[in-house]
Amino acid sequence: MREFHRIAQGVDVLPLLHSLQRKSFLWNANKFRTTFPNTPFVDVDDIMLRFSDTEKCLTTTNAIGDEAPIFHDAWRELPEVKPIITNLMAWTKAYQLDRVLITRIRPGGVILPHADNDGAYVNTDDRTRYHVVLQGLPGSLYTTGDETVCMLTGEVWWFNAHEIHHVENNSVDDRIHLLVDVRTMP
Repeated sequence: MREFHRIAQGVDVLPLLHSLQRKSFLWNANKFRTTFPNTPFVDVDDIMLRFSDTEKCLTTTNAIGDEAPIFHDAWRELPEVKPIITNLMAWTKAYQLDRVLITRIRPGGVILPHADNDGAYVNTDDRTRYHVVLQGLPGSLYTTGDETVCMLTGEVWWFNAHEIHHVENNSVDDRIHLLVDVRTMP
């Protein structure tokens, strides 16, 4: 596969999933990513852990070019995320943590085709996005170009976010991913 690479499996995500169930108030506390005009994320629920300061980002253009993500309140509410991120950064030899968010797509939901290649934020040689699958079942399909994968619970995936991609959750339950952007040596 050219656009996808599974880098780990068997990651213990149950403590974080349990915490998400107990703290459902965290979902959509900030709807910035899912409500801007023409968003591909209309079917997505978010929890922003480390992201642009949305109070300073009045448009998506400002957020796309934002080089200084901040920790949001959810970071303190979900300490179970920290060991997962620490291990990911060690595996990938990352030297800096950038954006971190948790996304949920309900059964039948989609992320519309888009490429994460607009603006300064994603157009750097050293920034990489990983997906830690907190809940992924057969039927949840991630497509980039002519490649489609089903990312399953406990797996960690790199994919080429600069290519056009989309997601369909045809599974029987929510698709929940922890998205982690890190900087690594080019």
